[in-house]
Amino acid sequence: MSKIYDFSVLFNLTRRYVVFMFKRFYGEFIVVGKENIPNGYPLIFAPSHTNALMDALAVHSVSPQNLPVIFLARADIFKNKTAAKFLHFAKIMPIFRIRDGIENLGKNNDIFLQCVEVLDNNKALGIMPEGNQEIERKIRPIVKGIFRIAFAAQTKYGNLPGVKIIPIGMDYEDIVKSNKPIIINIGKPIEVSEYMNSYADNQVIATNEIRDRLRDDLSNLTVDLATDKYYECFVTAIEVASGFELNELNLPDKARNRFIARQKINEKLVGLEKNDPESISKLDSLCTEYENSLKRIKLKDKLLEKSAPGFPILFLKAIGLFLTLPVFFIGLVLNFFPFFTPVFVRKYIFKTQFTGFFSSLQFGLGIITFPVFYGIQTLIFGLTVTGLWWAVLLFFFAQYPLGKMSLNLYKKMRKFIAKIRYRKLQMKNKVELDEVKSIRNQIINIISNA
Repeated sequence: MSKIYDFSVLFNLTRRYVVFMFKRFYGEFIVVGKENIPNGYPLIFAPSHTNALMDALAVHSVSPQNLPVIFLARADIFKNKTAAKFLHFAKIMPIFRIRDGIENLGKNNDIFLQCVEVLDNNKALGIMPEGNQEIERKIRPIVKGIFRIAFAAQTKYGNLPGVKIIPIGMDYEDIVKSNKPIIINIGKPIEVSEYMNSYADNQVIATNEIRDRLRDDLSNLTVDLATDKYYECFVTAIEVASGFELNELNLPDKARNRFIARQKINEKLVGLEKNDPESISKLDSLCTEYENSLKRIKLKDKLLEKSAPGFPILFLKAIGLFLTLPVFFIGLVLNFFPFFTPVFVRKYIFKTQFTGFFSSLQFGLGIITFPVFYGIQTLIFGLTVTGLWWAVLLFFFAQYPLGKMSLNLYKKMRKFIAKIRYRKLQMKNKVELDEVKSIRNQIINIISNA
């Protein structure tokens, strides 16, 4: 029987296709620190975990193409024999938890030995070090299983460089929607050999030291909202102050820079909670009041960064949108079934409730529905233009770009409608709007003075 780390042609082709589609799922695909992935060493990729399958695919998308990454996943998804075979093909091994039955915990010893074998053969493991998934943007406690495997595999090298743990921080601008930016921050490798002397003296102390190092690295590679009491306050405050922080840092409004701004604001908020309880309590009240006010006037925060646009500007935008309507409708018609079938299946057939699974399920379905529907539509088009093979080929490859254009135009239409509502409020309910802006400015002032 083949080893799970064997690199078959079929797996290679499948992974290339899935990674290609994964990159298309996001509006911007940004990788920082890829040079931190070394060649020729056993690697353990340790990503933050908020987005189910998408986190694992993000690791596949940045790992060397000839390096298979074997992941661990909860054992209950292996119960179906067909699913188990597919998961083995996808290079995923089960890990058993107490909820899977105490009698099954002993099976983890065999999995542990297989993990060490993977590393002994200079392959890579992917282990979610937080152990579970939550959609909150925070680093949770790190479980110790990853270090047990790392130290066992490192014994082959002693104090010489060998096993390396690669921390990876994921930042999704939106955890559910497609066509949004994803930032994959790859940290410097943690050399397990540096902890071997300490491990020889006291395994518990060494494990705690390397665990704290990994947690700190992951925190620095993400926007780690390290609060329990004020989480919603942090979310609102970061959204409100991001534009201000970009200006303070003198950075243009781009996805990577927005991430940097969010990190800076988060640092201030963590400091406020620790050192100034009165200010963080006041900020919490303001953020709650601000969110309620936005719902009441039906506006989003981003609009309030600038003054309401004048009617001449709105008129010109309306003309521009009107002229692009043909492109919008063509893209919508050609992509209605590919785009919306996964959403329909997720909502009404699988009835998935956990937000953290939404994009994974929709993406998994999409890598099937897109080529199937595009193929069917191309076949129908080909039957209507017999002999024009170049037109058929052009039609096939034009469907997806037209879909992306249609989606972007839809977003522009929604923003245009929001700006009209903003302008109406400016004219009819200026006092109420000014009150909302006043709350917003108070939030920014507290953060800027932190």
